Amino acid sequence: MTGSKPEASASHTAEIGTRILVLGCPGSGKSTFARALHRKTGLPLFHLDNLWWKADRTHISREEFDLRLREILAERQWILDGDYSRTWEVRISACDTAFLFDLPEEECVEGVTGRTGCARPDLPWIETEADPQLLALVRSYRTEKLPQLQDLLRRHPHVRVICFDSRREADRFADSAAPVQLSE
Repeated sequence: MTGSKPEASASHTAEIGTRILVLGCPGSGKSTFARALHRKTGLPLFHLDNLWWKADRTHISREEFDLRLREILAERQWILDGDYSRTWEVRISACDTAFLFDLPEEECVEGVTGRTGCARPDLPWIETEADPQLLALVRSYRTEKLPQLQDLLRRHPHVRVICFDSRREADRFADSAAPVQLSE
């Protein structure tokens, strides 16, 4: 894992590739960044929450989710937004670039609580309150999930890993991205 910090002055499209994962703790700003990167690059964007969840707050089966995910991964170009640790291995194996959001716990908690009542294109309903299970995941992410994810990324040297420790840093990077030539 390179752990490189992005430089805002240059276009990063060629460096980041066209099979992109956006990973990290819930509430860290992954979806906002993924949307900004999509707008700048033109790469197709898929939110894993929209694949998994239905509008009635039930979800599809794991088998159906895995089938849909495999179909996306078979495409030549994509941005995949969402952590979904159960699928890290297959997604990391297929990507060329991973953006890893490593923000402080309290910022992620604020990100989760601050989005209640807001319509979001990455979720098929409006959250009316912060989910206690999601907040528990946020509070344990840095000690339980993040080390596993970092280890897995290190085991895939073909993946360029770009880490963000602030939303401002991610915003600067997305602002500097350029459109890509979309393949058919």
